[in-house]
Amino acid sequence: MLKEFKNFVLRGNVLDLAVAVIIGAAFGKIITSLVGDIITPIIGLVMGGVNFSEQAIIVGAAVIKWGAFVQTIIDFLLIASVIFIIVKAANTLKKPVPVAEPTIKDCPHCFSIISIKATRCPNCTSELD
Repeated sequence: MLKEFKNFVLRGNVLDLAVAVIIGAAFGKIITSLVGDIITPIIGLVMGGVNFSEQAIIVGAAVIKWGAFVQTIIDFLLIASVIFIIVKAANTLKKPVPVAEPTIKDCPHCFSIISIKATRCPNCTSELD
């Protein structure tokens, strides 16, 4: 059972996923800092010098922190945008796999597999176009 677990953990997909989760968590912290420390203060200045992340409405005993919610939405949109750009860039860097020219074809008369260069089927002796 230990050997099976070792094989499972050392499989490429599991290691790739683990690396992706760790890098994703670290990247999330960077984006959160970008939003909280740079973008949100700029939005606050545009809104007249208000601290955007601390905006709230008090309804009775409840405090509705709408500013923190909007900041979280901005955070999500930025993370999604950056991931989209990275995936799009990675997809453009991938070289398409060249498609090999076919070397065989089916005889239209007997449906046997023949060379693409054949002018007569070796099986049914029919002339080919």
